[in-house]
Amino acid sequence: MAISIGDTLPNATLTKMGAEGPETVSVSELSKGRKIVLFGLPGAFTGTCSTAHVPSYIRSAEALKAKGVDEIICVAVNDPFVMAAWANDTGAGDAGINMLADTASEFTKGMGMEFTAPPVGFFDRSKRYALMAEDGVVKVLQLDENPGECNLSAGEAMLDAI
Repeated sequence: MAISIGDTLPNATLTKMGAEGPETVSVSELSKGRKIVLFGLPGAFTGTCSTAHVPSYIRSAEALKAKGVDEIICVAVNDPFVMAAWANDTGAGDAGINMLADTASEFTKGMGMEFTAPPVGFFDRSKRYALMAEDGVVKVLQLDENPGECNLSAGEAMLDAI
């Protein structure tokens, strides 16, 4: 069952690239006592994710922070090396977006947001969504039903919702 407004984010472990290599990050620690915007997408370096979804949050980052958002987080079922390279390629890292890898789809499955599309090699990947959570509790949730579209989950849509 998919996560809903009012639910608590699943306490999963995500991975990021640190100075010494991959580091684990607890979702509960990331969200504890904080207002976060988290967006999930099918994969790094994929079409809509690279041309629409991440750029929408780069454009909206400062305005979201002005509305009290402590951190913007992008989650994809990829490895941390790919997420770090993608952050550099898109400029997301420079914009202050935390690019986190859900290496085993643990968080994505805990959210009820996984999908599989074998023709393109996607297994247990993330649906395209965005949420705002305060102290780990989902306050805004926006899901795009078609993984090739980025409308409701875009940065500007999240900005309007909060």
